[in-house]
Amino acid sequence: MKIKKNLMWLLILALAAWSCNSQNSKNGSSETADSTVVALPVSNVRHPDWSKNANIYEVNLRQYTSQGTITAFAEHLPRLKEMGVDILWMMPVQPIGEKNRKGTLGSYYSVRDYKAINPEFGAMEDFKTMVRQAHELGMKVIIDWVANHTAWDHAWVTAYPEFYDIDSTGSMYAPFGWEDVVQLDYVNDALRDAMIGEMKFWIEEADIDGYRCDVAGMVPTDFWDRARRELDEIKPVFMLAEAEKTELLIDAFDMDYGWHFHQLSNLIARGDTSATVIAAYFDNLAGTFPQGAYKMNFTTNHDENSWNGTVHERYGEGFKTFAVLMATVPGMPLVYSGQEAGLDKRLEFFEKDPINWKNYPLKDFYKTLLDLKHSNQALWNGDFGGKYVPVKTDNEAVVAFTRTKNDHSVLVILNISAQPHDVTLQGDAYAGDYNDVFGNKKITMRDNHQLRLEAWEYRVYDANAGGL
Repeated sequence: MKIKKNLMWLLILALAAWSCNSQNSKNGSSETADSTVVALPVSNVRHPDWSKNANIYEVNLRQYTSQGTITAFAEHLPRLKEMGVDILWMMPVQPIGEKNRKGTLGSYYSVRDYKAINPEFGAMEDFKTMVRQAHELGMKVIIDWVANHTAWDHAWVTAYPEFYDIDSTGSMYAPFGWEDVVQLDYVNDALRDAMIGEMKFWIEEADIDGYRCDVAGMVPTDFWDRARRELDEIKPVFMLAEAEKTELLIDAFDMDYGWHFHQLSNLIARGDTSATVIAAYFDNLAGTFPQGAYKMNFTTNHDENSWNGTVHERYGEGFKTFAVLMATVPGMPLVYSGQEAGLDKRLEFFEKDPINWKNYPLKDFYKTLLDLKHSNQALWNGDFGGKYVPVKTDNEAVVAFTRTKNDHSVLVILNISAQPHDVTLQGDAYAGDYNDVFGNKKITMRDNHQLRLEAWEYRVYDANAGGL
C-alpha cells in the first residue's frame, strides 16, 4: 500500500550525518560517543531454515499475463525456479471491494473477503494447485495480508461494525485518504480473534508459507506477536513487514523493508548525495538493527514502479549496478515482476496493463545474482551471512566492500557514476584469489590494487570453500 512518507524523507536526508553519530556493534552491544554500552535489540523469531539463503520475488498477478489468472501465472513457475527464485510473494489474491472502487478493477489492497479468491484470478482450487506446484519445485509461497483496513463492502462493515474505528463524528473513515477502504480498530479483541482466524485459513487450507503484511506498523505490535505464535503452531511461517519498526522484528516478523536504503540509493543515483554514505548506513544499521533479523533490499516493487517511476527513470543507466548492490549487501534481495524483462514502464495500478516479457533479456543477470546468493554463505541472510566491511578507495564514485562468513567471501566493486574512473583499493584486507562472477574467470587481487571501471561498471568477486 502506498503511503506518503514525508517524515521518512527527513530521516533519509539525515543519513549523511550518521558517519559522525553511528554506533558500532560488538558482542551484542553498541557503544555511544560517551562510551556508554547500550544493549542491542535481539530478534527472538525462529526463521524457517529454508529462509537463511533465500531471495524473494513479488508477483503482480493482474499484470503478469494477458489472462491475469493464477493458472496462467503457474506456467511461469519452472522458469522462475530456474532463475533461482525461492519465495513467491503474491500480491493480495482476495476479491476487491466495489464500493468506492478506484479505477476499473480497483486496488488489490481493498479486500472484500479475506477467505476467498478474486474471481478475476480464478478459483480457490487454482490457487491450491499453484501452491502445490511451487512446493514441488522447492519454492515457498507467501501472500499479501491487509490487516489494517477492509473494503467498504466487506461483510464485517454491517455484521460487526464494532470492528471498525470511528472519527470524531462517530463515523467509520478511510485511513490516509484511501477512499476505497475503511479503518479497523484493534482495541476490539473479537476483531483480533477473527483476523487471526482468517490468517490461519490460508495456511490450513492452501498450505501457504507465510505473509507479507501491508502497513504492518499501523497495526498493534502485540497483535502481530500473537498472530506469529499461533500461526507457527500450524507450521513454521515466514513473515515480512511492510514497515521499518524495530519492535515488529522482536517476536513477530522475520524481515522488514529496507526503505531507508532504497531511498538513499535513489538519492545517490540522482547525484543528491555521495556514495560514501553507504558505509555510514551499514555502520548505523549494525548498531541499531535487531540481531538475527532480516532486511529486504530492493530497487523496485509494486509501489515504487507504479507511483515513483521505473528503475530506468530512477537509476538511469545504473539500474543494473544498483541491482547488484541490493543483491550483495546484508539483507534479502527482492525481484519484482518484470525486472527480468527489463520492465521499462510504470504498470497501471487499478487497470489491466500486462508486462511485456520480451524474451526475458535480464534473466541470466538475475540468475547469476540469485545463484551466488545460494552458494556463497557470506551473502546469506541475517546472522547466517557476513557483515558489510567497506574497502577504502581513493575515489568517492567507487563503492567497494567485502563480506565474509566462515570460508566464504565476496568482494564487490561498483562505479556509482556515469563516468569511467581509475581507482585504487587501499590496504590488503581484500587481497586474494577470486572467481569473477560476471566475467567467468579467475582473478588475483593484490595489495593496493589498481583498476579502471567504466561508467556504472560492477564487479563481483567470489571466493568460497568449494572453490577456486
